[in-house]
Amino acid sequence: MTREFDAVVIGAGPAGMSAAIGMCAQGLSVLVVDEQPAPGGQIWRAVEAVAPTSTGKLLGDEYRAGAELAGRFRSCGALYEPLTQVWQVEPGWHVYMTREGRAEMVRTKQVVLALGAQERPAPFSGWTLPGVLTVGAAQILLKTSRQVPTEPVWVAGSGPLPLLYMAQLLRAGGKIAGWLDTSPPGGWRRALPWAGAVLSDWRDLNKGLSWLREIKAAGVKRVRGVTTIRAFGDGRLQEVEYEQVSGGTVRAPASVLLSHEGVVPSIHMTRALECTHSWNVQQACLAPDLDEWGQTSRQGVYVAGDAAGIGGAKAACVRGELVALGVALHAGRLSPEAAAVHAAPLRGKLSRLLRLRPMLDALYPPRSSVFSPPDETVVCRCEELTAGDIRKAASIGQPGPNQLKSYTRAGMGPCQGRQCGYTVAHIIAAEQSRPVADVGFYRIRPPLKPLTLAELASLDIEENKA
Repeated sequence: MTREFDAVVIGAGPAGMSAAIGMCAQGLSVLVVDEQPAPGGQIWRAVEAVAPTSTGKLLGDEYRAGAELAGRFRSCGALYEPLTQVWQVEPGWHVYMTREGRAEMVRTKQVVLALGAQERPAPFSGWTLPGVLTVGAAQILLKTSRQVPTEPVWVAGSGPLPLLYMAQLLRAGGKIAGWLDTSPPGGWRRALPWAGAVLSDWRDLNKGLSWLREIKAAGVKRVRGVTTIRAFGDGRLQEVEYEQVSGGTVRAPASVLLSHEGVVPSIHMTRALECTHSWNVQQACLAPDLDEWGQTSRQGVYVAGDAAGIGGAKAACVRGELVALGVALHAGRLSPEAAAVHAAPLRGKLSRLLRLRPMLDALYPPRSSVFSPPDETVVCRCEELTAGDIRKAASIGQPGPNQLKSYTRAGMGPCQGRQCGYTVAHIIAAEQSRPVADVGFYRIRPPLKPLTLAELASLDIEENKA
């Protein structure tokens, strides 16, 4: 028999857990599905198991704070199904998912997408070599199994995450060969308009300064003004080369290189549902258009957390609580007056939590070479297409991303454009001399995740037609 719920939450990170807690408190039946084996999302990955251990201590207070929320989520009354992949959502709303090799469709009145963020794709020459990872991937290894590279690592990129990871790595006994800081010069001048936010939120700013102090105290070599990175090796990473604003080029031995150029909202599912999106100039990415309750342009579909716009874990929790109120309001469990009363303090809290965001965006914009890699650089890893392949196709007429996908197969591999979509859009924009916001993004079609024929065959079609 087909299962039915008042709401289905996709993702059990800070926003998903907070939304589920809030909806259950309003008497709604809630199903939470998540690809991970335990709640926490990327930022609080494996927090229940890790927080009480020595690894949890080295990861910091903000990581351990997730354990308390996970505990409340476990006891809120929501049905939680981990290790579950959602591969299609159809109007109605019907959510198709796979768990333990079997596919299922569940019916729901409202859908909450709490899909978080992903690291911004930042291709460079040699980024596909073994030994080259993202900072986020390395942090996952540290969180889940306290894996620390035996050799000193190079860290390349900008933003808060590299600072946090380097501090955590040093606490865990790791070594850093060098930090290639790709933040464009003049960051504090760009951030000056938001000086008032610094004074109001000095505690949050001080966290970043404390990470910097740890890194400096450990004697980590910091190379400022890095504009270009290349990785070299025969079968695996052996050397890293970088250029600086000054024009100098340096090559050094390397066994592990970690890169990071910020994070962007995960928009794959909202694009598949054809929700309207707008270009965020400050964060150089797309984000779904939402109303005051987090509802998209598709009635009954909500977005909570960093998938709505990058704000961090605390802001994600508040956004999840606001979405819960919106779902309860539209389900008739709350009057407009009651929802407004509950929402007022949450909106004020969210505004305070996001005060520093414009300053961080100004301090850490992605370097220009992220969007314009050299011709020989692999852009689409799935189909092994280079930036030169994309430029050549983009110069034939005026193709958009979807036409270029047909020409080259870029974006048709297992990641479905998650790793190449923005780079392809920027290359098209540059070749055609038009704003990237006008170029758009790939059209996303189901299945949203790899699906075997055996899993598809296990779907009880007759039952789902009933």
